[in-house]
Amino acid sequence: MSDRVIETPHRRVEDGIVATDVSHGFDDTGVLDEISLGLERGEILAVIGPSGTGKTTLLELLAAFYPPNEGEIRMNGGDVWSRSERERLAARRRIGMVFQEPNLFDTTVRRNVSYGLHVRRDWRSRLREWGTRLFGEGTSLPVTEALETVGLADVATQTVRSLSGGEAQRVAFARALAYDPDVLLLDEPTSDLDPRNTAVIEDAIGTARNQGIGVAVATHDMHQAERLADRVAVMLDGSLIEVGPTERVFSDPDDPRARRFIDGELVYTAGEKGD
Repeated sequence: MSDRVIETPHRRVEDGIVATDVSHGFDDTGVLDEISLGLERGEILAVIGPSGTGKTTLLELLAAFYPPNEGEIRMNGGDVWSRSERERLAARRRIGMVFQEPNLFDTTVRRNVSYGLHVRRDWRSRLREWGTRLFGEGTSLPVTEALETVGLADVATQTVRSLSGGEAQRVAFARALAYDPDVLLLDEPTSDLDPRNTAVIEDAIGTARNQGIGVAVATHDMHQAERLADRVAVMLDGSLIEVGPTERVFSDPDDPRARRFIDGELVYTAGEKGD
């Protein structure tokens, strides 16, 4: 990836996160094989491929949930797993992740969104926040802005039990957005949602990109990938078979297997290679 700097209306941002020659597996079963892929701030990258091909594992490795068996995960120019535990924690705090299931706390919408912001602050900032709460000085501006982005500012004081599944997913997105991460990793964030909630989250993804956040979206929805993404990465059998600008990947991919998958015709066996 380049060393370019992207200018946005909100802040000056540099390159995001890179996987280099990453291989990984579980219980002696290989999942990813020599993956090299980068996510720059200020772009949307769609990761597409059949179920079971390793998309979720790739996102979890990019989020530094655990180290890869081989290869490097680099952020801000350095290998995350070569850093001290304190430095690695600081890097993790710059990464947001939203899963297919929202996993919310049984409290209000506002408190759910505030949680991610709270745990990523240092102790001095947390003490100031506790003081603000104690003396009733109102809601954090980032929380309010995140709720406005997903269209839920008017239900901030409601409990999440009162929300639909789509609204709950919007709360999860707002929670990840509120602490202004460098990158957002989204694992099938709209797969179980109705069109209205899907549209709201897609708009919020675009807002995040425009704020200089790098967004990677794992999705089975080819139309969504084509609508949203600046670049598309196609995974098959644990490998990347195609990466490039969205229009080219969908209209004229280099690998014939990518063409077949996009057309809905792909039937493959492990180890099949393109010509």
